[in-house]
Amino acid sequence: MDVSKVIAITGASAGIGRACAERLAADVGAVVLSARRADRLEQVAAGIVSRGGRALAVPGDVTVPDDMDALVARAVAAFGRIDVMICNAGVGFHGSLAESTPAIAARLFDVNVLGTIYAARAAHAQFVRQGAGHIIAMSSVAGLRGGAGMGLYSATKAAQVAFVESLRTEFLGTPFHASIVFPVSAATEFRDVMRREYGYASEGPGLQQTPEQVADAVARCIAHPSAEVHPKRGTKWFRVGAALAPAWADRFMRKYDRRKQE
Repeated sequence: MDVSKVIAITGASAGIGRACAERLAADVGAVVLSARRADRLEQVAAGIVSRGGRALAVPGDVTVPDDMDALVARAVAAFGRIDVMICNAGVGFHGSLAESTPAIAARLFDVNVLGTIYAARAAHAQFVRQGAGHIIAMSSVAGLRGGAGMGLYSATKAAQVAFVESLRTEFLGTPFHASIVFPVSAATEFRDVMRREYGYASEGPGLQQTPEQVADAVARCIAHPSAEVHPKRGTKWFRVGAALAPAWADRFMRKYDRRKQE
C-alpha cells in the first residue's frame, strides 16, 4: 500500500473505527481520527504514535457539518492532503415499528445517513482541489436485507448503499472512488451504546466477525478500490436471495431474529 496516503476515519474511538485506525496506521502514512469522545480518541491516537505511526485526533460530531469540514481542514493542515474518508460513525437500534419513535428515527438518520453525507461531502471538496480521493462508507449486511426489529437501522444502512451507488455513477471516468462495506455482527461497543441510549440492547444468532477482519478488508479496498466490500465470505448473496426469492428471504431472516437484552 502507498505509505503516503492520509486517511480520515469517523467513529474512530472504538470498535471497527478503532480497528481500522490501528490497522491502516501500520501501512499508510497517517490516520486522522474523529469521534465525540475526545479522551478515548486521544488514547487511540497516542497508542498509534507510541508504536511509530502517525495519527491526529480531531474530536467532532458527524451530525455537525462544520465539524466534518474542520476534520478535513485539520488533516490537510497537518499532512498536506486527505486521500480517503472512511464514513464509519454509526448508531443502532432494535425494536418493533411501534417502538420506533420519531425521536429514535431522527437520531439514527442523523448519525448513520446525514453523518455519512456530511463527512463524504467535506472530503470531496478537498478531493476536487487535489485531483483524487476515495470515499468508503461502513454499511452493514442489514442494508442488504432487513430483519424483524431492524426496520430503522436497516433503512439507514440501505440509504448508505444508495448514496454510494450514486457516487460511483457520478465518479465514473474520474480519479475519484466510492466504496461500500458490508460487515456482519462484530464484538464492539455497538450494543453497549444501544443500551446506554435506549435502555436495552439486542442479542441473537447470526454471522460473526472481528473488527480486525473488517479492518483488513478495508485495507485491501484502499489498496485496490472496489465497489463493494464483503468482509464475511458469502454475504454478497444476501442481495441476490432477497431479490430473486423475497418470501424465502423473509423466512430465512426469521431464523436470525434478535431479542432484547436488558
